[in-house]
Amino acid sequence: MKRSKAPAHLKANTKKWYVSVLEEYELEPHHIKILTLAAEAWDRCQEARETIEQVGAYYEDRFGCPKAHPAVAVERDSRIAFARLIRELALDIEPPRAPGRPPGLY
Repeated sequence: MKRSKAPAHLKANTKKWYVSVLEEYELEPHHIKILTLAAEAWDRCQEARETIEQVGAYYEDRFGCPKAHPAVAVERDSRIAFARLIRELALDIEPPRAPGRPPGLY
């Protein structure tokens, strides 16, 4: 299944990245689903980052105590999800070398 088009709901830069991955790697259908989830996690992370830039990372609750804005957790969770999904795809890992003789001792 060769797919060269990104899902319509992704942001423009994420679409470019998505298509570049599809062009560079031969992915199975289940890998394309993982790639889509990674792209969505990236967009969600960027959306949370933009919210934090606009409103700040903290606010005061009704008692005057500082609290983290909910977007901070969304950003963190999306970063973790993106990193794990990319690791699952293993796009930047070379295959293991064939077994050979261990290096000699000096």
